[in-house]
Amino acid sequence: MAQKTAESIQCTDRLGSSTVNHVIIEFVMYCGRAVFICYPVYLLGYLGINISWVLLCVFMLTYWKKNRQWKVARITSAIELVDNEKRAIKTELRSALPMASWVQFSDVEKVHWLNKVLKQAWPFFGTYMEKLLRENIQQSIRFSSPSLKTFTFTKIHFGRIPLKITGIRAYTHEVEHREVILDMNISYDGDVDIRADVNSAMTAGVKGVKLHGMMRVILEPLIGQTPLVGGVTFFFIRRPTLKINWTGMTNLLSSPAFSSLSDETIMNIIASFIVLPNRMCIPLIDQVKMEQMRFPLPRGVVRVHLLEARDLLAMDTYVMGLVKGKSDPYATLRVGNIHFKSKTVKKNLHPRWNEVYEFVVHEAPGQELEVGLYDEDVDKDDFLGSYNLDLGEVKSEKQMDQWFPLEDVPHGEVHLKLQWFSLQTDTSLLQESNDDFACAILAVYLDNATDLPNSDHQRFRKNSKEAQITKRATFPNSFVEFSIDSNVQKSKVVYASKDPVWEEGFTFFVRDVNVQQLFVQVKEPEKKNPLGVLNLLLSRLLNTSDLTLDEYFLLEHSGANSQIKLKATLRILKLEEPPPKTFINPSSEVKQQQARKAGNTSVSSPSDAPSSSHTVSSNNTPGPSTPNQETASPNQGYLAQGRGSFQASKKRKSSANVRRFTSHSLLSQNSITSSSFDPSDEFLFPDAIRNHRGSFGEIELNVRYVTLKHKLIVFIIRCRNLFPCSENGTDSYVRLYLLPDQTWKHRKKTHVKKRMINPVFNEKFEFDVLLQEAQNRKLDVSVKNNSILVSLERKDIGSVIIDLSEMDLVKGVTAWYDLTLPEMRNSM
Repeated sequence: MAQKTAESIQCTDRLGSSTVNHVIIEFVMYCGRAVFICYPVYLLGYLGINISWVLLCVFMLTYWKKNRQWKVARITSAIELVDNEKRAIKTELRSALPMASWVQFSDVEKVHWLNKVLKQAWPFFGTYMEKLLRENIQQSIRFSSPSLKTFTFTKIHFGRIPLKITGIRAYTHEVEHREVILDMNISYDGDVDIRADVNSAMTAGVKGVKLHGMMRVILEPLIGQTPLVGGVTFFFIRRPTLKINWTGMTNLLSSPAFSSLSDETIMNIIASFIVLPNRMCIPLIDQVKMEQMRFPLPRGVVRVHLLEARDLLAMDTYVMGLVKGKSDPYATLRVGNIHFKSKTVKKNLHPRWNEVYEFVVHEAPGQELEVGLYDEDVDKDDFLGSYNLDLGEVKSEKQMDQWFPLEDVPHGEVHLKLQWFSLQTDTSLLQESNDDFACAILAVYLDNATDLPNSDHQRFRKNSKEAQITKRATFPNSFVEFSIDSNVQKSKVVYASKDPVWEEGFTFFVRDVNVQQLFVQVKEPEKKNPLGVLNLLLSRLLNTSDLTLDEYFLLEHSGANSQIKLKATLRILKLEEPPPKTFINPSSEVKQQQARKAGNTSVSSPSDAPSSSHTVSSNNTPGPSTPNQETASPNQGYLAQGRGSFQASKKRKSSANVRRFTSHSLLSQNSITSSSFDPSDEFLFPDAIRNHRGSFGEIELNVRYVTLKHKLIVFIIRCRNLFPCSENGTDSYVRLYLLPDQTWKHRKKTHVKKRMINPVFNEKFEFDVLLQEAQNRKLDVSVKNNSILVSLERKDIGSVIIDLSEMDLVKGVTAWYDLTLPEMRNSM
């Protein structure tokens, strides 16, 4: 007993006072909630009040709460409609109707002519599919199981409703010159009718199929002779959505208990054939190698660090939803047909996972990282939000470490760190992994096998010669199992063939090339003894040309001439570093401000610019000079909407001094940074700022344009050396405008970072604007002090205007910008 007491005391000391205090506070809060809930029930029983009154009160309170939420939702929708009518209508239409992709994306084209061709050719497509199902699929089903030997299709009709292509996007400039990539949005809601007799007592069938997804078609290589294209490859980048209406005995699969299970099973089968990394290929000339079309080398590898989430929804509630609890969140990550699930963090709205996952990327841009957050429950997990990230952004950025807002929920963010690894053949880059991460990948293309032993070879190998002669040999049903340590992958089954052809590709992560080996087994379904085995040391690939082996390998424990043809390719992973960050030299902007003060509106000479190749200027190309442009216009500017009345209340200011800005003047170089005040407004600044003669600080931004989403992305990274507005630092936030839009509904701002002079924001903002339009706009960035007290003093700490026409928005720019107050500089 004394020993246990001593251990408990030692354990308590190990916990620490802060942990003990936290546990005590949680326990007290739990007891308080229990008393708060149970005491009214006890009081009602003590007073002898009927329990029906309690139920009535709870019902009325619940009804009031739901009604209140409904009213708030209506008011919010109305406000959103007033603020941005176009976006609100588009969102409602998108949620209510299956909008065509060409409505949502300007670079997606309508293809009415192609749909007319499909409608005309649909009956002939049905004839082809009927022949395929009866001659190929029916035989494969019969060979798959002894209980399906009598399986027969009795009716095959693909209906009159053809497949529709709702939009098509062509890539020609973003790809190699010898290929063309087409993304086709497919929608099929057909009246297909297929019936089959499983056996004499069971029938099965399908009547109606819905399929929606985006299929990528690659035409490569382009050649200088007929048919101009060497081959056609098509596949789904992401898993399509599928809904099947079953008939016959399989009608049970349409019930709510089995519908999701059955559709998911069928979807997995489809994904094994036509969802990345699996492809369907049609060679059009003999010179095209099938393995290069069906299984090209991946584009790279992305390593995803699932770090944490914050501000998640509280889905666990008590007392009929009156008392909110927390959630038990976990995350799912999917790229194509590969998906992972994280651990579950119990009762936490700010969970930390710190888990790492690796994905092989075959198409970038195109493939997306799909992150979903769920609350784990006993019956059905609740949805907490999702976010899809195009891996083309990771490929261009090389490394990303930021918070991503969760979609389809009111609030919530997830913190991800992503790293892009390119594939190299330089063995000097090979390093042994010490942190259980991959240092290389192995791509294996399984072609075929020849002269496999008969199905009864293993069984009767030790029997008498007479028994071998009398026993009729059958060709084996075979598949191949690959394994590297605990990573096991299997091919499809080829039925009744001693020379099976698979034509499938597999990828493996390698952690130690010198030690690990690829173990290959040719097996029969539901049988233990393999038809042949092969051990391939990965270190053997280091001494080959292009780190590739492409040959026939003899199988061990098999027939005398049994061989398997493999192509094994090793590639070394190299972590790509992000492009070097550029820094702003503030001297150029100061010189321009002084030049404008003197009335000089010409462009600064190249000699004034800094000589370093790593510096960019935020204002190097002034727009047209408009110093006298003060005529009235319908758009009275930001001052008239936001600060007109405020400025008019200042007795020491004359209303004649207030400047009115049009869209043209706001985009010109003569516009004042971050506000529309007259330069004489320096008296509105606090005395500390007006008396300050040094730097007001710097801000680091990342600005890029995502062509696939048609959005301008501005990532506020951090600030440094901000002007301290108090002894404890500065309560700062960043405000953005994409000029000339300076109304309240166009304003974007970060969260407030309290008591810091080097705040880190890591917040992303998106602007819906076309690339051509974004290249003619300017970004107004202002760092402000979040003053709680109502004051007439200006809240600006510093600001900068960034001319987007001087940037390569597609590649993106990350740079430090010097914060200035032109109003103060002009008055000095």
